[in-house]
Amino acid sequence: MTGPADGGFADPIQAPGTPEAEWQAWPGWAGLPETALGPFDRVVVVAAHPDDEVLGFGGAIALLAASGTEVTVVAVTDGEGSHPDSDLITPSDLVKVRAAETRAALAELGAADSAVVRLQVPDTKVVAYEDEVTARIARLVDGADLVVAPWTGDVHGDHEAAGRAAARAAASAGVVCWLYPVWMWHWAAPGDPRVPWRRAVRIPLSPTVLDRKRAAVAQFVSQIAPVGPSPGDAAILPPEELAHHLRDREVVFR
Repeated sequence: MTGPADGGFADPIQAPGTPEAEWQAWPGWAGLPETALGPFDRVVVVAAHPDDEVLGFGGAIALLAASGTEVTVVAVTDGEGSHPDSDLITPSDLVKVRAAETRAALAELGAADSAVVRLQVPDTKVVAYEDEVTARIARLVDGADLVVAPWTGDVHGDHEAAGRAAARAAASAGVVCWLYPVWMWHWAAPGDPRVPWRRAVRIPLSPTVLDRKRAAVAQFVSQIAPVGPSPGDAAILPPEELAHHLRDREVVFR
């Protein structure tokens, strides 16, 4: 996927991204219908890494929790691979830190009572465990009204594998599955033909809900701020990236 448009970067996630101002100015938003959230008794939200569920679906989690929906969060990996070149924070440190950040973020969303199930699949290796992940998610989604997971076209191996596993598990249980994008907002452009816009719907977020989401995202300090002074300690989600996830709407593919 390299070429002139991405400056020859092998990985479009590492290439310069689309500025949020371009997304905000996109007239195509008007063509994305709004979707209702429920009523649901139980929703299972799958994340490839701790924070995906808040970035892509955090406002919706706040809305679900406020409506009395039981929310179960499934963390496929512990996100221990986010800083492989850091000399200050180890993978074992990150396991503990990111689990605590998730709990703090859910509390900010009003979903402190949500169950968090950690599958502990190795970070960056989800595709190698995809069948196992499918089977484990299938046991968790039995009796749920909805499964939500990372989009299978997100151009991140772990996201795509987690999304495929969740979709397969949901299908086997006869449960509806929605998919939320995370990195798509970085590498895609408004109206991008690689994105299935016909399947996209909007979830509007009120100012109060957006404030909750902002507070939740702020809990992921290990991802939004440098963990130290060296290049290997840099923030994974700098402000220009976070801007994509702090809008007054979220998008899912149905």
